[in-house]
Amino acid sequence: MSPKELMYIEDALGHEKQMKAACSSLAEQLTDSELKSFVLSLQSKHKQSYDSFYSLLK
Repeated sequence: MSPKELMYIEDALGHEKQMKAACSSLAEQLTDSELKSFVLSLQSKHKQSYDSFYSLLK
């Protein structure tokens, strides 16, 4: 893997980690169950993306 590709993956990991944390924080504040469920599904998708990018480093 080239250094440029590695930097892209590291950047993507950071973005996915940040989005997962933001969704988690927002979900804790929501009272509407439907909206909370939607945000938690987004959190799950960002975790999947993070895991996919992370697996490229193994």
